[in-house]
Formats: sequence, C-alpha cells, structure tokens
Amino acid sequence: MTDGATSRRLSLAGREVRRFRPSWRWLRGVARSFAVSFLALAVTFWLVPGTQVPSDDVLPVVNLALVVLAVGALLRPLLTRLVVITGVLGLLLVGFLAQSLVLGVALALVPSIEAIDFPEIVLAAWLVAVVAAVLNWVVDASGEEVHLAQVLGRAVRTARRTPVSGPGLLVVQLDGVAEPLLRQAAAAGSMPYLTGLLRSGSHRLRGWHTGVPSTTPAGQAVLLHGEARAIPAFRWFDKQRGRVLQCSRPNDVAEAESDFTTGRGLLADGGASVANLFSGDAPFRALTMSHARERVTDAGAASYAASRSGFVRSMVLFAGQVVAEWYQGRRQRYRGVLPRVHRGGSFVLLRGLTTVVLKDLSVAIVADRMARGTPVVYVDFLDYDEVAHHAGPTRPESLRTLESLDRVLRFFAEVSAEVGRDYELVVVSDHGQTQGTTYLQLAGRTLAEEVDAIVEGAVAAPAGAAEVLGPANLLVANGQRTHGVRRLVPHDEPTTVPAPACEVQVVASGSIAHLYLPEHPGRRTRDDVEAAVPGLLPGLRALPHVGAVITRDDDGRLVVEDADGSVVIDAGRVVSTTGRDPLAVYGPTAVGDLVELDRRHHVGDVVVLGRYDPSLGEVAAFEELVGSHGGLGGDQTRALFVHPAGWAVPDGDLTGLDVHRLLVDRLVDQGLRRSDTLSVELQEVSR
Repeated sequence: MTDGATSRRLSLAGREVRRFRPSWRWLRGVARSFAVSFLALAVTFWLVPGTQVPSDDVLPVVNLALVVLAVGALLRPLLTRLVVITGVLGLLLVGFLAQSLVLGVALALVPSIEAIDFPEIVLAAWLVAVVAAVLNWVVDASGEEVHLAQVLGRAVRTARRTPVSGPGLLVVQLDGVAEPLLRQAAAAGSMPYLTGLLRSGSHRLRGWHTGVPSTTPAGQAVLLHGEARAIPAFRWFDKQRGRVLQCSRPNDVAEAESDFTTGRGLLADGGASVANLFSGDAPFRALTMSHARERVTDAGAASYAASRSGFVRSMVLFAGQVVAEWYQGRRQRYRGVLPRVHRGGSFVLLRGLTTVVLKDLSVAIVADRMARGTPVVYVDFLDYDEVAHHAGPTRPESLRTLESLDRVLRFFAEVSAEVGRDYELVVVSDHGQTQGTTYLQLAGRTLAEEVDAIVEGAVAAPAGAAEVLGPANLLVANGQRTHGVRRLVPHDEPTTVPAPACEVQVVASGSIAHLYLPEHPGRRTRDDVEAAVPGLLPGLRALPHVGAVITRDDDGRLVVEDADGSVVIDAGRVVSTTGRDPLAVYGPTAVGDLVELDRRHHVGDVVVLGRYDPSLGEVAAFEELVGSHGGLGGDQTRALFVHPAGWAVPDGDLTGLDVHRLLVDRLVDQGLRRSDTLSVELQEVSR
C-alpha cells in the first residue's frame, strides 16, 4: 500500500472517530450484544466437556464476553478484506471460521479461563452462535431483527464515506408471487409493510400478464432486457446448438443471454444485478446466473461472511429450515393433504439454501450497493417460489415466506432513509403459480414415457437439474474460471449439428412441454410431424391429462386440438372450430398467448399443455411440482407490479414490455439513464 493510500485511510478513520456520537440506540445495541454474548458463552461452557470456567465464578465469562466483542470489532474488518480478495472460497472459509478465530483470540487474552483445543474452540464457537440465535429469536419472535440491524449499521457507515445524493430506483422481485396471492396476503396481514404502502396511497398494486411461457427466464428477459421473443420455456431444445438449454445451469443461461442482449438493458447505466438469472447489462453483478463465474468480491457479501450475525447465523437458521421442511412434509402426509409431492431429497437442503443463505447474502449485497449510491438495483428473492413448488402456492409454509420478505422490504426502506440516495421502491414478480396433481401421479408415467409408448422409438428427455437446483448451481459455479461465452449463430443462420440419437426430444417445463424432431432442422409443420412420426399427434390428443396439442400448419396457422375438438388460429383470431374448443377452459387470453408463443425462438415442433380443471383451479404439471408455472391455467400468468402512486401508468392490461418501458422511462426522468431509443426499438421489434 502506498503512503498516500495509507494517509487517506488514516484520515478517513479519523473522520469516522470524530463523527461518532453515542446514542441511546447505540447503547441499547451494545448492551444487548453483551447480554446475548454473555448468556451464550455461559451456556456453551456449561455444555462443552471440561472445567474451563469455575462453576461459582461468573466474572471470567463477563470478561470473556467483553473481550469477544472487542476482538471481533478489531478482527472482522481484516476478515472482510480477506473475503473481498479471495471471493467465494474466502466467503465460505471466513464464514465457517470467523467465530472460531475471534473466540480463540479472546480465550488467549483471558487467562482465568483454561485453554481448550482448536476442535473444541470450533465446537464452542458454533454452540455460541446457536444459543445466540435462539436467544435473539425468543426476544424478537424472529431471527432477523438483529441481523438486519447490523447490516443497516454497516450500510450507514459506508454511506458516510460515499457522498452521493439524488434519486434512485430499487426493484425487488418476489419470484413466483401472483398478483391475486399478494392481495390475499395483504388481507390476511402477512405483509403489513407492503400493505401499509398500498393503504397510505404512496404505492399502487397492478397486475401484468406474462403470457406463455410463464417462467422466470422469460419474465426476466422482458423486465431486464425488453426481450419478449428469445425464451420459449424454462428449458428448451436448441436445434442450432444440438442440445437442451436449461436455465438452472449457469453456462446455458450465459449462452441464452448472449443471444439477445444489446448492451442497453434496464441496468446498463451504472446499475446492479443481484441474484438474478439475467444481468440486465448491469456493470455490477453478484449472484447473477448469466455471470455466475464472476467471483464474489462485494464488500456487502464480505461483511456478511465475517459478521457475528451473518454466515454463522444463516447456517443455524439453515438447519432450522431443514427440520421445518422435514416436519411440514411429514405433516402433509399424515393429514392426507392433496395434491402433494415428495418433499425429501435435495429439496430439504435447497429450501434452507434459498430462504436463508441466499436471501441473507442478497440483502447484505443490496444494502451495500444502496449505501454506495448505485443508481438502480434489481434483486430477485426466490423464497416463495422455492417453497410453493413443493408445498403448494397457498399452503401455510409458502405464505410464511411472504412475512419474511415483507420485513426485507421494510428494511430496504430503512436503508434508503439513511443513505444518500432517495430510492423509489418497486416490487414486481415474474409469474405466478398454479396448484395441481402432477401428470405422473395422474397417468402413472411421465409425458416422455407416454410419447415413447406412442411412437415406439427413441425418445429423449433432459435429465438435467430442475429449476429448484438453480441456486445451488449458482453458488457452486461462483468464482470458477471461464473463458467467456460468445454468441454462436444468429437465429436466422442455419448450421449443421450432429443428429441426436433420438426421434423425439421431449422438454417439459412446468405445465408446458415442447416436443422437437432433432433430425429435422428448423420449425416443422404439422404435416412434417405427421410424416416423420406417424401416430404422435393422435396419440397425444388421446391422452386424458393433456389439455391441448399445438402445431403450425403449412400456411403458418396454429392448430390447437384435443380429443374432443380443435380450433385454427390465423392472424391472432380463431377462424374455425371443430367440436369443443380446447382453449375455452384456459380463459379469454389463451388465443393471444399462444400467438405470442408462436413468435418466440426455439418453440417446439409440437407444444403440449397440461390439462386445466377450472372447477378446482388445478393444472397437471409435467414435472413433480405441486405448484407449477410455464403454461396456461390459473394464476401462473398473473404477475404483480407495485409502483409509486405518482407514476403515469396507463389503464388496462399491462405486459412485461409495458413494465420494462415504465422502469426505463422512470430512470430517464430521474436523470439516471441517458435517453436513447435502442431499448424502445427493441421492444417494438419484440412486439
């Protein structure tokens, strides 16, 4: 470090010391930290084998609690710097060992307590964290208040060193939360802060129609990039590349974004993307799937790892979520709740990873970005979507996640009040969810197995990671080396790929499935499919749990049919009907949704929708998810949009392109984005 840099740091530290003024809030925080530390240490030394502390003397524990607080205050800035330098490996290492290091140094400085071995120090440090988490939960009725208070304190200190002022925009995505569900949660008192904003008149709640596919990749492509044609599902077969692309795999998401990004996404002018699939062309990206190989070097993430209420606390709550999931899944089975799916295996761990670790890490990063004056931040919280997939969209454990997310929204408002920028809060979702018994449970076999029985030939279905594995893949990939991803071929340039050893490729995403003929390039017509795979279309139509089979005829018209009837759609309207209309149960927007789907890239040669039962509001999903999305039926296409009341939002139904345009226009109005026509032109092309 140069002498100049050292001088600046010392000067900055001096200013911080001179600015410091003790307050009652600060004193209460210190007193509480000491009390919790003392009680946690006392319980821990009582549980740890040995006689480290005399049973009739509490003074050594009092001294140790004071030293632990002092040593932590001195060491944690150094540990934070280590995480910034080393990335995700350092985050994990510091997260696991920071408490042990602080406790070990403190024990060495308190001679009245007998020395213990390093393994016992690690055990004791984690026991202290467990006891402290329980104590904080008892006091606060939740485990978040102390953690959020410490994150807020770090944000305030950072903001004092960052002289930024003016407006800002914070966009919080509540993944998978349908607009009707939010209204239900507001009425039930599950989201008091957000409800208060709506009742006060400061914000307004609108819905926006996702169309098909109702998935996170399609939703974020349009919200962050203004792109409404690139993504046909959560996973799809790319005939040019000759393989399935799946949006739970970082490499595939990076390739997908490279196909449509223009460099002028929502976050292009100094924005930050946190925990998203796509980047929005943000210069700052953290936990973003399309750039997952980039190392986490954010100060917010580093502070989260090193703080006493950060990573260690998350691990304790992670274990609690594992136990809760085991109990809640068992309770569903015991009560005979239907529909339901198996809730064991990897999901037991993934629930804790998403609802605790990823959420806490995202909150810390967003707070730090706000404190540093980032003009626009977009963050995605997966909590509800993750739990609702397996528990059900309206089940108690799913709705409980909204309470925690509401506390996060309140916290961001507190951060905004303390930092230089005056952030406007926008809350969006990317889709909703619809409940239902899965296709496998209804039919006794998967759609791919049904197709295999129909064609009696080689049928392939991707065996890659499910959507819920995305967060795990993101964290595993973070910081690994990559040589980058470039656009392979434009959509209108055919290329030759090795012919796959299968006749039909079945790619399911929620309640929609795309079927491809891999040996036949380009989008094939209905006649092509019947000639190549005789019996496929009649066999699909005869399946009782298939709601609709969609193909394109030689004139470019859509043919939608089931066992009881068919419709032909031309120029956006139904031109002929035979028998019963298979789209009637899906609602009045179904025709327009399928027309828009037909314009997307990589649409299957045949598209299959799961059957929808309007009397129960249930859809048959082609994946083992009791709450699903991707196709048509129910609330899966009804996303939410909460915006400041002063925004000029047009009446009528909104689309994702409308929401994207509103966000971009607001940034222009605030002076946070240069006015250009590129994004608007892209939207018009997408239309």
